[in-house]
Amino acid sequence: MPDFALITDSTAYIPQELIDKYDIQVAPQVLIWGETSYLDGVDIQPDQFYKKLQESDVHPTTSQATVASFHNIFEPLVEKNIPILTIVLSEKLSGTLQSAEQAKAMFPDAAIKLIDSRTTAMAMGFQVLAAARARENGASFEEASQIARDAQDRTGVFFVVDTLEYLHRGGRIGGASKLFGTALNIKPLLHINDGRVESFEKIRTKSKAIDHMLNVVAEKVEGEELVRIAALHVAAEDEASEVLKMAEERLNPDESMLAVVSPVVGNHAGPGTVGIVYATI
Repeated sequence: MPDFALITDSTAYIPQELIDKYDIQVAPQVLIWGETSYLDGVDIQPDQFYKKLQESDVHPTTSQATVASFHNIFEPLVEKNIPILTIVLSEKLSGTLQSAEQAKAMFPDAAIKLIDSRTTAMAMGFQVLAAARARENGASFEEASQIARDAQDRTGVFFVVDTLEYLHRGGRIGGASKLFGTALNIKPLLHINDGRVESFEKIRTKSKAIDHMLNVVAEKVEGEELVRIAALHVAAEDEASEVLKMAEERLNPDESMLAVVSPVVGNHAGPGTVGIVYATI
C-alpha cells in the first residue's frame, strides 16, 4: 500500500497505462447534454463525445467534479489513515477545487492536501506524474506535495484552435477575448497563463500557428536536461500525431505521448484543436 494516495480530476487525461502504473485515482468532471448528465471518462469517452458533438443540435455544458465524487474517493482512504494529495485543474477555469475543499471539510482530522495546478490537460498531468514518480522513488507525502507545487513552473501548454467560438460560448476565453472580433481571420496561438486561457500570438494560418508553437516550446525547453512532451488534440488525432512527430524530431524528448483532450475541456476548445504540452521535470 502506498504511503499516500494521489488524486486528480478527469481533465488531466493522463494515458490510462500511466494511471494504472502509478495508481492514480480520478474524480470525473460532469457533462450535461440536454436532460442527461455524463461522468467524464466513465459514462462517455472522448470519441463518443466528439462524434455526438458534431451531430447534435444541442450544445452540451459542463460542471465541475462533484463534492460527492471527491467524498467517495476520500472516505475509504481516510478510514485507512492514508494521506491524500489532490491536484486539480485551475480554479480560474472551474469550481473543481471548491468541490474538493467541501469534501475535505467533511474529514477535518484527515491529512488531505489540495493543490491548484493553475492549468489543465497534460500540463496538469505532468505535475501529477511528477508527484507519482516521486512517490515511487520513496518521497514522503510532504516531499511529493512540494515537488508537485514546484512542477507548476516547469510545465506549460500551447494550443491552436480552429475557432474561438467554443471558448467564447463557454466563457473560458479569458484574456483571449480581445481576439474574438477578428477570429474569422486568424488562427491564434493560445496558452494557459496563471490559470487562464490567454492569447500568445495572432497568426493567419493554422500551419504557421503550429510551426510557431513548436518554436516557442523549443525555446521553453532549451538547455533543460530532461524534457517531456505531449501532443494534445480535440477530434484531430492524425494532425496531432504529425505535430508530435515534428516535436520529437526537433526536441528529442525523454518522454513523449499523444493525449486526447478531456471532453470537458474539448467542449470549450472545440474540434480541430491541437496543442503541445511541455514539462522539464
